[in-house]
Amino acid sequence: MSAEAIARARDEVAKLHGELVRYGLVVWTGGNVSGRVEGTDLFVIKPSGVSYDALTPDDLVLCDLDGAVVPGTPGSERAPSSDTAAHAYVYRHMPEVGGVVHTHSPYATAWAARGEAIPCVITSMADEFGGPIPIGPFAIIGDDSIGRGIVETLRGHRSRAVLMRNHGPFTIGVTAEDAVKAAVMCEDAARSVFLATQAGPVAPLPQRVVDQLHARYQTVYGQAHDDRRASQTAS
Repeated sequence: MSAEAIARARDEVAKLHGELVRYGLVVWTGGNVSGRVEGTDLFVIKPSGVSYDALTPDDLVLCDLDGAVVPGTPGSERAPSSDTAAHAYVYRHMPEVGGVVHTHSPYATAWAARGEAIPCVITSMADEFGGPIPIGPFAIIGDDSIGRGIVETLRGHRSRAVLMRNHGPFTIGVTAEDAVKAAVMCEDAARSVFLATQAGPVAPLPQRVVDQLHARYQTVYGQAHDDRRASQTAS
């Protein structure tokens, strides 16, 4: 194990939980961020039921890719998130993923409750998700069923977000920060498209337009040193 890499992952993931609060994606202690520890078969994840305000890097639980807590490490006395098995399944089956996020953000969760994909009717969705945000299957919390649903839905899909039916959004990214950004943008899209539907039917963007917008955003938007975009493009 690389102590330095683990410490970096702890610091980053602890700070990123604050972004969920900042953008109004979570209430009370619900939701979680996990991040893969670079160069290892480990990840760190939020402990179950711990307040966001009280969360520190040492509170995060270090797990292997089977979801088992690594004994004798900071946070190992705590129970990890109830979604740990789902996160572990994603990391095992999608090696390109470096971060996973789950929230119960209200608009995205409302689409999930209806069992509806969010149609790609605005350019920001084409940019960020490359099309609609899909619906995943219903799955019970506690084992890897949710993880299987995430992988089955998102493998080969351009979206980095999935709405798990009757549950809420899960997002993935090449880093934990990337996955948090996807969670923020997922809720923004869910809210905007919902508001649009209140005035009447919406028309999805043509696929050729979606393709053009997504390609531009992934290869041109931002700064040349944007490591996230470079990683996505390479994959």
